[in-house]
Amino acid sequence: MTRNPATTARRALAVILLVAVAGCASSRGQRYQDRSMDFGSIRTVAVLPFTNLSRDNLAGDRMRDVFSSMLLATGAVYVVPYGEVARGVGRTGVAAPTQPSTDEVVKLGTALKVDGIVTGVVKEYGEVRSGTATSNVVSVSVALFETATGKVVWAGATTKGGIGMTDRLFGGGGAPLNDVSEAAVDDLLNKLFR
Repeated sequence: MTRNPATTARRALAVILLVAVAGCASSRGQRYQDRSMDFGSIRTVAVLPFTNLSRDNLAGDRMRDVFSSMLLATGAVYVVPYGEVARGVGRTGVAAPTQPSTDEVVKLGTALKVDGIVTGVVKEYGEVRSGTATSNVVSVSVALFETATGKVVWAGATTKGGIGMTDRLFGGGGAPLNDVSEAAVDDLLNKLFR
């Protein structure tokens, strides 16, 4: 049985495209939402400094800035400026503002006159390599605390970027880090408002 070279080439191209599309799926992440919470009651939030577990020393500050700006841009809530948040943390004596206790969340809510406190953890931020391919990746998780009770009412995690099959096959450096950061925050905000 002889094979038609054109048919073989089409099949090979179809397999490559299928693998490439499957490799590009990088919208990983989870979400928790308190079903009894009325999210319409949260009108003002304070975004605390993010915990940074990545190799980039400024990743926590960068992701906090992107998250705060994009959250404010939704128009759904008012985000208290960083200076006010720092003064509130100082006045209430919160020992670890990246990981406040339940009592500290309630105290911060009263001091800052906010309905919600946002905390975050940056797990990965920056360039990753696989063979000769490089790309940027951002992995972050965020939690929203209700200040009346101090309990977590929403939490989400996402990972964006990374090396896909097309990067491995054809090379390339992936999207710029700021674009990957914005995509990660956009995914988190979609999970928050859905």
